[in-house]
Amino acid sequence: MISTLLVANRGEIACRVFRTCADLGIRTVAVYSDADENALHARVADTAVRLPGATPADTYLRGDLVVKAAVSAGADAVHPGYGFLSENADFARAVLDAGLVWIGPPPEAIEAMASKTRAKELMGIAPLGEVTESDLPVLVKAAAGGGGRGMRVVRRLEELSAALEGARAEAASAFGDGEVFVEPYIERGRHVEVQVLADAHGTVWPLGTRDCSLQRRHQKVIEEAPAPGLPEGLTKELYALAVRAARAVSYVGAGTVEFLVADGKAHFLEMNTRLQVEHPVTEAVFGIDLVAEQIRVAEGHALPLEAPHAHGHAIEARLYAEDPAHDWAPQTGILHRLAVPGSIRLDTGYTDGDEIGVHYDAMLAKAVAYAPTRTEALRKLAHALDNTTLHGPATNRDLLVRSLRHEEFAAARMDTGFYDRHLTALTAPAADPHAPLAAALADAHGRSRLGGWRNVSSQPQTKRYLMAGEEHEVHYRHGREGLTAAGVRVVHAGARLVVLEVDGVSRRFEVTRYGDQVHVNNTTLTALPRFPDPKAQLAPGSLLAPMPGTVVRMAEGLAEGAPVESGQPLMWLEAMKMQHQITAPVTGTLSELRVVVGQQVEPGSLLAVVQAPLP
Repeated sequence: MISTLLVANRGEIACRVFRTCADLGIRTVAVYSDADENALHARVADTAVRLPGATPADTYLRGDLVVKAAVSAGADAVHPGYGFLSENADFARAVLDAGLVWIGPPPEAIEAMASKTRAKELMGIAPLGEVTESDLPVLVKAAAGGGGRGMRVVRRLEELSAALEGARAEAASAFGDGEVFVEPYIERGRHVEVQVLADAHGTVWPLGTRDCSLQRRHQKVIEEAPAPGLPEGLTKELYALAVRAARAVSYVGAGTVEFLVADGKAHFLEMNTRLQVEHPVTEAVFGIDLVAEQIRVAEGHALPLEAPHAHGHAIEARLYAEDPAHDWAPQTGILHRLAVPGSIRLDTGYTDGDEIGVHYDAMLAKAVAYAPTRTEALRKLAHALDNTTLHGPATNRDLLVRSLRHEEFAAARMDTGFYDRHLTALTAPAADPHAPLAAALADAHGRSRLGGWRNVSSQPQTKRYLMAGEEHEVHYRHGREGLTAAGVRVVHAGARLVVLEVDGVSRRFEVTRYGDQVHVNNTTLTALPRFPDPKAQLAPGSLLAPMPGTVVRMAEGLAEGAPVESGQPLMWLEAMKMQHQITAPVTGTLSELRVVVGQQVEPGSLLAVVQAPLP
């Protein structure tokens, strides 16, 4: 029997495994990097062991350090979570060689399926060799790992070389393995997967389907179980293929077999030899705890011959610290407040006051809703997210709500190109026009008519805010009856609550301020100074860092004075395990280069200046 378990991971998945361990009476051990010293997973574990360093390569990808931590902490088992070393056969062997229980499939099964190229060969599918015009579009894909990293869609042959190079670099950084391959890219297919659970006694359960078609950068955003609208015959085929893949490698434990479904046909993608991020939707509809089942299987217990039956529908949305309207740029900073209302499952690795850093994945949490029908689950999750209190960096919360309420998704007509078609509409600014006034009135609460203000008391007071990328100026007055503003009736104005009557309807605005950042209900504003700072403007052609990150690569031969073409890649930033390309805005000359490889930059930092030729 397992008594002490180390999770070789961080964040949300570590916290999720620890919850099950607590229910089973198993002592827990966390590992943490220097960047995660105060992270939630390190705080909630019974014991925590430091991995010196901050980058994944120095810490969570160091299998030798993780095994050493498990032994020194007295653990007798290791759970890999997902990502990092979860699909690393050498790490699994190292755990077993240390006399520890491995909560996962045999190393030989991991090895057989860890490389997507070898997995396809096992299923009788060969990757593309030399790519020709007739093969386009194609997908460049990392052979190891997952999560959308090391993937590039190529639609023109001249883009293939750069896509291969970029995918190799990103895969090597994320997984320690730069092998990539090329396969046909199927447009408008659905990403459908089958959860499997197998024991060491020959029983394999196919635990339903999941639809994971809503993706950005080939990384899943919204998942649901069961996959809606699949014909019964296709579902049976998916089950059979999933069981076949598991039996082909004598699989043990929880795993996922992924497919692309198009024109009523299933195309095998890969087998993930680990727990998936989206496993909670399967747990909800089958009424089981997959982590508990993983542990029981690792202890040698046999599964019942018959799998449990599914009931109802579950939908999961991944909440990311990112800006979907600006190329999904990851965001960092303090997460001041995160609270989801209602009977929604929230899996997270953060609590109020935690810092979101640059070294790891941008996912803050997963919100999961379960209901008897898909329509009810959709409504439940959208409503909960719409009413979530979320104070901190920009997130994809509004995008999630709009996606869940989109007619195409509601009708289950989505595919992997959903965001390619609808992103502009889904990210259109929709900030509350009365939010700046509510912020100003809350700020004015408690001030005297003259104290703290340079405006004459008989004149309207003025406040400026940045909201949804635009500047808004609001005016109000201090009168005998209190604060007043044109066009609305101020029912109440307090420091945290403002009530305005607009067209005869009373509206409540909860206002919270953190420095210059102001949250009014679900709208985020930045308070601007009363008098703009007369600083010199940036030179035309200035390239600013769109996110915090590290400069990991420069274009070959890039130097000040070099000619560049519009759209030419100049450098690559890495943040939260993803690489972002910085391109020349115009054709001209690189007049300034302010950064070097290895340098960390903050959002808005000047990277370079491209000077266009004079007319």
